Amino acid sequence: MIDGTWEPCPATRWEDAFLSGNGRHGAMVFGDPADDRVVVNHHTLVRPNGSEDLRPPELADGLGRLQDALLSGDTTAAETFGAGSPLVWVQPFHPAFRTRVRRTRGLHEAVSGYRREADYTTGEVTAAYEAWRSGVFVSRADDVVVQHITDPGLTADVLLDHALPGAPARLAVGRSTVLTPGGARLALRVGYPGSPLGYTGVTEARVDGGRVSVAGDGIRIEGARSLTLTTRVVRAAGRPDLGTLWEALPHEDYTTLLDRHRPLHREAYGRASLTLRDAVAERELSGSELLRDPRSPALLERLFAAGRYHLLSSSGMLPPRLTGLWTGDWDTAWSGAFTTNANLNLQIASASAAALPEVTDAHAALVQGQLSDWRDNATALFGARGIVAPSHTDGESGHTRHFQRAYPLHLWTAGADWLLQPLLEHAEATTGTPDPVLTAALVETALFYEDFLGREDPDGNVAVVPSYSPENRPANASWGTVNATMDIAAARHALTTAADHSPGHPSAALWRSLAARLPAYLVNEDGALAEWAWPGLMETYDHRHLSHLYPVWPLDEINPYDTPELAAAAHRALELRGSENDSAHGHLHHALIAARLRDPSRVSAALDAVLGGDFFHDSLMSAHYPSRDVYNADAAHTLPAAVIESLVQSTPDRLVLLPAVPAAYPAGELRGVRTRFGARLDLRWAEDGATAVLRPTRDALVDLRTGDGLALTETSAGNPPAPLELTAGVDRVLTLGPR
Repeated sequence: MIDGTWEPCPATRWEDAFLSGNGRHGAMVFGDPADDRVVVNHHTLVRPNGSEDLRPPELADGLGRLQDALLSGDTTAAETFGAGSPLVWVQPFHPAFRTRVRRTRGLHEAVSGYRREADYTTGEVTAAYEAWRSGVFVSRADDVVVQHITDPGLTADVLLDHALPGAPARLAVGRSTVLTPGGARLALRVGYPGSPLGYTGVTEARVDGGRVSVAGDGIRIEGARSLTLTTRVVRAAGRPDLGTLWEALPHEDYTTLLDRHRPLHREAYGRASLTLRDAVAERELSGSELLRDPRSPALLERLFAAGRYHLLSSSGMLPPRLTGLWTGDWDTAWSGAFTTNANLNLQIASASAAALPEVTDAHAALVQGQLSDWRDNATALFGARGIVAPSHTDGESGHTRHFQRAYPLHLWTAGADWLLQPLLEHAEATTGTPDPVLTAALVETALFYEDFLGREDPDGNVAVVPSYSPENRPANASWGTVNATMDIAAARHALTTAADHSPGHPSAALWRSLAARLPAYLVNEDGALAEWAWPGLMETYDHRHLSHLYPVWPLDEINPYDTPELAAAAHRALELRGSENDSAHGHLHHALIAARLRDPSRVSAALDAVLGGDFFHDSLMSAHYPSRDVYNADAAHTLPAAVIESLVQSTPDRLVLLPAVPAAYPAGELRGVRTRFGARLDLRWAEDGATAVLRPTRDALVDLRTGDGLALTETSAGNPPAPLELTAGVDRVLTLGPR
């Protein structure tokens, strides 16, 4: 199978539970006939920890003194900027509860006839053994978690269980159970310690046949033919009206609810696909079997599908968190937050190309919902207009308040440009121009730089000071310094992009002038693009982040075609970069940059490190570190982007076909890719060439480039013009053969 996965036994760890989600609710399905557990998640569930009302500290009055000190050579001056401010983590993401249907018969290992399966085309997770069958999905049509169990003579206890790992001891828990004709209604109210906030889960249980009675904290079903549970979670202050919540649940049967949900999910998931020629022999293996053979093309094929499925399923009201939309433990690493200085953008890197506008819309909702807080950051920290994005957010507050000597995340000014770039790529792929909301945000980013870039270096260039390269430091200086390459790239890109899209703005000419006065990138004594364009700062090569290669990916400012010398320096920087602690996001960030620099061997090595490092659980959700250490969605969600970039790259005026194909995957088909010049693309490749079909939605002139050893031939009379001319509504077939 390609569009799904399966296992021959139930999950015993929540990390191995199969996943379903609609971008609001999430479900983690164990599939155990003896104790059929489904962990219910919701994007809004973050536990108050005292950070929710904190504003960014007022540091702007000290900014001038800090700039003077850094420019005069004080390499530790930034360590006192914000000293005394607390290190406050954002509100941690947590699970709601688990529904449990407990029977007496146990099944905890692989046995003949048992099968647990996730169908990525529908979002339904099923499990079956003998006469017992369980199905679970999270409805896009009705925004509920739906669970259906059939088993002749079903006898079981049903409850909503809040006692998940790491749950605070002082949670205020209240329950309500009401018997109804043909079933029961259950409610679980959980209040956070020391807070008026809490959340409520409501479930309607519908029973076909048998008897229902109240038992303990839930109900007992005896002799039923089937059971359907419909569940929703609401986070709010006070005590909601349970009757209203119960009545708002849909009351149709499982099949009707699934039929209403299925086409919405199927249409989104089915827009793009990857098949590999050499995967056929192993396609029907279980996910755990495939994971034991990291070089299997069938594994990459399935992980590509799983990555798109999980990314789509975790994106809706918000984009994916560090854990996507799922966790079975209250103690989520790094608060289960949105870490914006690398992880979030990496996870959503395929959204535009892999035809998932739902993901981009979710990202836009996060950004647009926090712009007011970003303005507060700019004013409080830097005394500037415009916007400054935080490095961490819980999805509620966008205020910067993470202060730490080793990670002075409050000094990071590139965040707004970095986070707006995926929205800009989506606009290019669809309409060709940003919408008014995005244009306004681009202008606000430029306004920040207009106010912030007021200092010069000895050569008369504008200096970015203070400056920070997430999450690295020079070998001979502290973290906060001058002219981090990422900051220079972000400032130049923000200023020029705002001027391009708002040419009538009174400051447009000034923005272009400021962009021109930013310093050039520095090539160091090793021939590598330096992480800091400031004399005397020494490199720290062994680090998981590759922030200084922002001009390569995703900006494409540095590329092998227009800036070959800088591309060579960037490639040298990539060669020298270590993997530090083997974080999955570092390896796949490396793959994305290597693909832009046309290095298939480095793409292969990065993919091999992730596929062979035991990063994936049986659920095909990933971990942050090797040996499945720390549940984390970075690898799962980023892998499709790395694969696509190795096969197809695009800008508004360029198409690159097969720039960095890994040798282990010499033939296959990639369908449904969206390009940034407004065309859908299907690509079929093999050892002796490739065929690409372009379906443009608007006219375009495109510079076509091909991978090494390939050249374009024409399937119709004559050779294509240079650049390639595309006409809206007219398909174009391109054939590549040996050069």
